[in-house]
Amino acid sequence: MAFELPALPYDKGALAPHMSAETLEFHHGKHHKAYVDKTNGFVTEKGLDGLKLSEVIKKAKETNDKGLFNNSAQIWNHSFFWQCLSPEKQAPTGKLAELITEGFGSAEALVKALVTESTNHFASGWGWLVLDGGKLKVTSLHDADTPVVYDGMQPLLTIDVWEHAYYIDYRNARPAYLDAVSANLINWEFVAQNLDGAGVSRADQG
Repeated sequence: MAFELPALPYDKGALAPHMSAETLEFHHGKHHKAYVDKTNGFVTEKGLDGLKLSEVIKKAKETNDKGLFNNSAQIWNHSFFWQCLSPEKQAPTGKLAELITEGFGSAEALVKALVTESTNHFASGWGWLVLDGGKLKVTSLHDADTPVVYDGMQPLLTIDVWEHAYYIDYRNARPAYLDAVSANLINWEFVAQNLDGAGVSRADQG
């Protein structure tokens, strides 16, 4: 079965003014869709039909198949990213809030660390909050790289820092985009859900 472009969990205009409907039309409807289409072509060509998306990503990494890896990993990264956003402003609660206080002192300090990491990330990539050894860790990965292929890196939250994620709304002002998203759009309920270690499955398909 071919991989599909997952529907957004909200209306295209629901994240405005922090992320416009036009951005989502291009980012989801064109960029994300292109990764799906290209991956499906590679999968058919290489006889990998029947594998889960996460299995295709790992296979591509193991065989150093950069074309397949870059496209399949970007399907997963984007599918995860859309779920990390919410039209309703939220705050961390429960176990997640406890881990944040333990690791960073406050939710504000965590967000600042994530924004700083993502702002300073050179060129294209993703800012991540992961669970590593039972502790929260802020990091970033280049281009299409993804926690899917790293043992012990359990994905909780990501922010896309490729230019196509923010150029329509913020031009080249990546920090302004990161400030707006982190202050207004983070789906902390989804982040907390991923503490169960099943985050990879939430953007998987097949």
